[in-house]
Amino acid sequence: MRRLKRLAVGIVLLIGAFLVVVWFQPDDYRLTRQTVIEAPAAKVFEQVNDLKKWDNWSPWAKLDPNAKVTFSGPQSGEGASFRWDGNDKVGAGTMVITESKPVTRVATRTDFTRPFEGSSQSDFVFSERGGHTNVIWTMFGKQNFIGKAICLFMPMETMMGPEFEKGLAALREVSERK
Repeated sequence: MRRLKRLAVGIVLLIGAFLVVVWFQPDDYRLTRQTVIEAPAAKVFEQVNDLKKWDNWSPWAKLDPNAKVTFSGPQSGEGASFRWDGNDKVGAGTMVITESKPVTRVATRTDFTRPFEGSSQSDFVFSERGGHTNVIWTMFGKQNFIGKAICLFMPMETMMGPEFEKGLAALREVSERK
């Protein structure tokens, strides 16, 4: 009986320590990747500014080609949005372009409803020099308690970094086509 009590106390202390560690993790996260694309900024910008073109390069579009996607708002630019509902790999949610500055920047807000609720923001910044375009893709936001706990075991760099790299490689491929 005494051994069982000690075990129970030990488990409670471990759980308590874990909760404290999670609690003190940063609320904010930021992930950035960049690449250089051998194409004019206008051509690269067009691929990001029109959400219907994201299927051509988004790493998540390939995870569930059968996801239900509906578009609303303008064809492209600020206010353009889409809603998706897919398998467990892509979940469900909405994305809207919150800012569009021709040839220099596209900002988005993504609200996830499944497999977890949360929001993130992304920035795509384009700068052209000599017919080559530098693209910087940044995602940032706040993590809830569950997000912070998950990131203890699977950091954002590990979880999302490779997907950003795949997306930028595909964006390069699409943009460099003649």
